[in-house]
Amino acid sequence: MTAPLAVSTLAIILIAVGAVIVVAFILGLLGARARDRRQAPWYEEHVSAADAALEAARAADKGWHRDVMEQVARAAIEQARPGWRYRDLHLILVDDRPGVQEDRAHFVAVADDGEARVILTREADGWVAEQVE
Repeated sequence: MTAPLAVSTLAIILIAVGAVIVVAFILGLLGARARDRRQAPWYEEHVSAADAALEAARAADKGWHRDVMEQVARAAIEQARPGWRYRDLHLILVDDRPGVQEDRAHFVAVADDGEARVILTREADGWVAEQVE
């Protein structure tokens, strides 16, 4: 005869909690992928609109250089989230107001584990990061 396998109540609770955590993690990943698929057309639309706005701003004003703006955005992301790896950096909003002090540009860095929005403002001597969300 074999002795019955004795499992403590604590072990049962820990196994159940572990299973719930694994299921929640898997559901979270699936939800994030579904959200990304739903928002893909929105991103493309906003990126195209931002590119068009950037071209119009560049034609009217000399300070809108995308490569310079991207460098500032990348530096701000590195400072706010050191070592964070992202796949893409999208310009999603160009807010070209009269003058220089109120000009804004919004970038979104997209990674597998989320995204970060970088808001740039324009000063007399160039672009600076106002905020990284």
